[in-house]
Amino acid sequence: MKSFLRHVVMSLAVVALAGCGHRNSPVATHSPPPALASVVVHAQAAHDEQVWDGVVEAVNQTTITAQTNARVLELPHDVNDIVAKGDVLVRFTDVEQKSARGAAQAQVASAAATYKEAAASYQRIEAVYAKGFVSAAQMDQQRALRDAARAALASARAQLDQVGQALDYTVLRAPYAGIITRRYVQVGEAVQAGPPSPQPLIAMQALDDLRVNVQVPQSAVDTIRHFHAADVLLGGSGARRIAAGSVNVFPYADPNTHTFNVRLQLPGGDTGLYPGMTVKVAFATGEAKRLLVPAGALVQRGELLGVYVLDEHGVALRQLRIGHRYADQVEVLAGLDDGERVATDPAAAARWLIEHRSSGSGSAGGSQGIAP
Repeated sequence: MKSFLRHVVMSLAVVALAGCGHRNSPVATHSPPPALASVVVHAQAAHDEQVWDGVVEAVNQTTITAQTNARVLELPHDVNDIVAKGDVLVRFTDVEQKSARGAAQAQVASAAATYKEAAASYQRIEAVYAKGFVSAAQMDQQRALRDAARAALASARAQLDQVGQALDYTVLRAPYAGIITRRYVQVGEAVQAGPPSPQPLIAMQALDDLRVNVQVPQSAVDTIRHFHAADVLLGGSGARRIAAGSVNVFPYADPNTHTFNVRLQLPGGDTGLYPGMTVKVAFATGEAKRLLVPAGALVQRGELLGVYVLDEHGVALRQLRIGHRYADQVEVLAGLDDGERVATDPAAAARWLIEHRSSGSGSAGGSQGIAP
């Protein structure tokens, strides 16, 4: 039984396709269009486009390096872990740094005591000098002692700050929220701050600030610079588009491929894109008029697409040839004219057509191009 019904449906489709390209004239008398949810389609201003492949990359990406000589004590996160700003990425042993800080603190305390004594002595000599009881040479000597003690105290404090900074370097934190892309060291490994250069520890990228790099042929560069507009096509179909915040064409070509690099800045927020992904990018290359229909109005029968057209004759299912998709609308290349009305609820239109055919009503239009 199922096989028989399938055969009947396919036969009807073949018969309908035989009339593809001819819009049958219904026998119905003129009457108002059926009361179905619908929209009148009109040609709309839009850009002509050319599409190339691009690669998503993070704007903020960094490799954290060693700033002190130490041994890795802890690596709380692994590759592909998501981290928040301020999370600990590497923790080093700090015995040497703490010992050095203690010595520096003692040195500062000693220098502070020396300076305090020299300053007090200077004040006493200055008071006596004002009364003429000491010579100018003695006054200069006390001033020199005081200044030397002040310089020694400043040096000791600078040394303490340096040691304290080295102690801070024993705990490295994430400079921003992102994902860890590589670990260069393991727990227990000794690292060096240099020379000749600091040892790399961890690489990471931010996920909330992204851009797309596209290689385009030199023949397209002038047009891209002129229109300065592009959309990233999510999924490649254009069902969802992200308008680029900026379009920057690099002012030089690759000498090997003779292509130009174009960089698109993506808006913030959850775009569903991640560094390293490939995407389709549609660049504006001209102005055009496009006939657009709601994507939800399309009806698919196998590989054929169509819409239900409403007019004074009733309802007809019309085959279309479509082009690009623009968000929730689809470009119609052939099969529909400007100003025609299409049903936005294909299921309701199909029910209306079946009911009026079964009741023998003359107001039901024929299926023009594909079987209902």
